[in-house]
Amino acid sequence: MKENKSHLQQEQLEKLEELGARLRQRRNEKSIGIEEVAAKTRIQARLLKAIEEGKWDQLPEPIYIQGFIRRFAEALGLNGAEFASAFPTGSGLQYMKPCWRYLPGTQLRPIHLYVLYIGLVIGAVSGLSYLVSRSAIQVIEVENNPSHAQQFPVPETSQLVESQQPPESSQSAQVTHSSLDGKPVQVGVTLKSQSWLRIVADGKTEFEGVLPEGTQRTWVADDKLIVRAGNAGGVLVEFNNQSAKQMGAPGAVEELTFAANPRS
Repeated sequence: MKENKSHLQQEQLEKLEELGARLRQRRNEKSIGIEEVAAKTRIQARLLKAIEEGKWDQLPEPIYIQGFIRRFAEALGLNGAEFASAFPTGSGLQYMKPCWRYLPGTQLRPIHLYVLYIGLVIGAVSGLSYLVSRSAIQVIEVENNPSHAQQFPVPETSQLVESQQPPESSQSAQVTHSSLDGKPVQVGVTLKSQSWLRIVADGKTEFEGVLPEGTQRTWVADDKLIVRAGNAGGVLVEFNNQSAKQMGAPGAVEELTFAANPRS
């Protein structure tokens, strides 16, 4: 077995020297530099020189040597497959030591960098999409959580709801303001934040619904005007051009009554 292996290696060495000399002669005849061949074949120049000089110890396994010879020959205009077939690689399966460092495919090329860049971009976009989707899910969970219910006892809306039902107050407190000298009752309302309101003037409901933040309205009554708010902290009332005052605490349901004193 050892004799057969030794004989094969000797034959390979001889063929390497023979084929390498022919390749060097062909390259010189065509006045092609070794670096030019390296660029065409993508085989390192030192390996091409080792083939030309028959330096067996500087080359990888025989199967790779045969492939290098084929590509070397093709770069010089020869029939690579036919030329390389003269180099014996041995029959049967052989253990081949790792020789990735000799393979031209392991050299980084622009296409490799481009693929790496695309992979990084895709990874970054996927990560960002995941974070955004998680944030959206958390927002939905908070909105659906009863513990995060709206502060005010009436639903928020940017439109006036004439049919809105009056909120129930936890207190029956009622503050009465009277005008002087029998003047008509005039109440101005300014909303610092959205609130449900009901206005009753002289026993007639003048308005009932939700008003948005920033709304300014004025109502007048001959005898009595009642203002009921679902978010007292967001409502400022001004009685007969006096200083505006906040109706109550934020989120509280309050009702104020403004009456005209009869003339003496």
